[in-house]
Amino acid sequence: MRPIELTPLFASLQSLSGIGPRLLVLMKKCVNLPAGITEPRVLDLLWHLPTGVIDRRAEPAIAEAVPGSIATLKVRVLKHKAPPRGNTRAPYKVQVEDDTGKLDLVFFHAERKFIERQLPVGEERYVSGRIELYSDKLQMSHPDYIVPPEARGELPMLEPVYPLTAGLSGKIVQKATRQALERLRPVPEWQEATWIKSRGWPTFGDALQRLHKPADASDVSPAGAPWQRLAYDELLAGQLALALVRQNFKSRPGRSVKGDGRVRARLADALPFALTNAQREAMREIEADMAAPRRMLRLLQGDVGSGKTVVALLAMAIAVEAGAQAALMAPTEVLARQHLETIAPLADKADLRIALLTGREKGRARKDILERLASGDIDIIIGTHALFQADVVFRDLAFAVIDEQHRFGVHQRLSLQSKGNGTGTDVLVMTATPIPRTLVMTHYGDLDVSRLTEKPPGRKPVVTKAIPTDAMERLIERLRAQLAEGAQVYWVCPLIESSEASELAAAEERHAHLIQLFGKESVGLLHGGMPDKAKDAAMEAFALGQLKILVATTVIEVGVNVPNANIMVIEHAERFGLAQLHQLRGRVGRGTRESFCMLLYKAPLGETARQRLEMMEATEDGFLIAEKDLELRGGGEVLGARQSGMPGFRVAEVPGFEALLTAARDDARMILTADPMLSSPRGQALRTLLYIFECDEAVRLFRAA
Repeated sequence: MRPIELTPLFASLQSLSGIGPRLLVLMKKCVNLPAGITEPRVLDLLWHLPTGVIDRRAEPAIAEAVPGSIATLKVRVLKHKAPPRGNTRAPYKVQVEDDTGKLDLVFFHAERKFIERQLPVGEERYVSGRIELYSDKLQMSHPDYIVPPEARGELPMLEPVYPLTAGLSGKIVQKATRQALERLRPVPEWQEATWIKSRGWPTFGDALQRLHKPADASDVSPAGAPWQRLAYDELLAGQLALALVRQNFKSRPGRSVKGDGRVRARLADALPFALTNAQREAMREIEADMAAPRRMLRLLQGDVGSGKTVVALLAMAIAVEAGAQAALMAPTEVLARQHLETIAPLADKADLRIALLTGREKGRARKDILERLASGDIDIIIGTHALFQADVVFRDLAFAVIDEQHRFGVHQRLSLQSKGNGTGTDVLVMTATPIPRTLVMTHYGDLDVSRLTEKPPGRKPVVTKAIPTDAMERLIERLRAQLAEGAQVYWVCPLIESSEASELAAAEERHAHLIQLFGKESVGLLHGGMPDKAKDAAMEAFALGQLKILVATTVIEVGVNVPNANIMVIEHAERFGLAQLHQLRGRVGRGTRESFCMLLYKAPLGETARQRLEMMEATEDGFLIAEKDLELRGGGEVLGARQSGMPGFRVAEVPGFEALLTAARDDARMILTADPMLSSPRGQALRTLLYIFECDEAVRLFRAA
């Protein structure tokens, strides 16, 4: 169970005084909640870190106060000057003084009795706020703080500045955070003493205290010792969790799956090209993993068009040769059907029995598929999330391929594995999003990795140009010439339909515009809001060459394969991320024609957008592009962590991230080599760390041990 000293941190925010239902709603909007948590807790508020400080340490005499600066003044209250009756626009003023001069405290729409209680005539007060000059007179409008001399210690001389939402003030967050800090109990130190000392890092509790009650402006800097300490804690928790999951997975009984090569030989004969060296190497690694008596868990990374599907099919064939079944799961129906279309002709020639199961299969058709699957009459099933459902039973599932893994959670991966016959299912995870090395470590540390770094023979380079929207007419004329020669065009827009709030081109509007230019029979439309049958019809018409131009949203980003399509136009390219631009460009360059990707942008470009488009023009190397994307956007965004429930960092996006991550990975390995069950004194302390950062999967593993 969770250590008792952590219990106060996991209480609801409503357990803090002053936080009622209305403020709880505002806090929920403001703080970053982990996946699966719906109500903010005390711990979530402690991870809501300041972005800067307001320095109130300047305590000048009134005569020395500098207009425009923040100052804290010790003053005597001279008199109150209420506005004339009926004049609601005039301010309420309170004249104050010290031995060097006078100053007006100015209040608009003020409640007189409240101000009279705050500032009684003849008494001393400390006031803190911005000094202004108005008609040659010094004033302070709406002081941030007014406290009597005996409460001087409550005035935050360095006040943390928090991210806020409408209706929520910094004072409320600060007051709640100070209460939250009081809930902190001493916890055992989980870091090595020599490592802490060499870095000059505080303890865990002191780090949180210094971030929320800074003694110096550097305390709230992501490069400062308190933040770096907590960032390393988070990275170490993540690396330990992944290593524990991996250790547990590898220790569980698996099965040796070996084929005789007969199905693979027929598939190789059916392929229109020879495998690349990278594909052969990946197959060797997968074959060795499958033959081993432990469970396989491998990530196959490959750039757009590197031939991952062929590798997956050959790997699934090993399971079929061994008398078992295989499954391929895709995140969308479009992609599942695309895999079916790619695999079906090859499977036919190799006598493989395949079927498709998505949410669209209903009634008798679905029942037939499930019966055939349970009896072993299907060798390979291709599907979507529908494969997770309880009524989907295999006769003997030995191998599962999960495509675009970052769109699924770890629990879904485990769910598919559990459909094996108690001996475990070998799993191959694929992604067409090249992942930077650091993100492989943070998000896929529990997987072995194979990389496809070559493109199959015959794949042509794609000429990429960024052009301003002003040049649209010239682009249309170039398209006319290409279409006359038999070309086909994808035209991608960022929205389905336009709204008054957005200037972005909408797919439906662009579709209507292009119909006027090229004719109704030549231009199709594809977006996520269309019925499934309409989507299929549009895609099929484009694939058959009946449509010359397909206007689409990013629904075509992954998996769509039309070799004759050789031109990609991306409208408002400045609004897309680098990885998405690269994925979209990968839809062309698949046939024999010279291919083009035209990045239409609206000038002027911001600095980040300019760097993105320049990178797209400079290279087609997905791994280089992924590193640049990480540099521009940060790790959580690159893999869509914010949307997919992957581990987005609460603290760890800091300067020196990669060095901290490498150290955390090495530390986690050494810890588990020496203490695999975390039973030593440091191991017990590290269990507390895993609870604090809510690494539930790992916590469950050692709790069950």
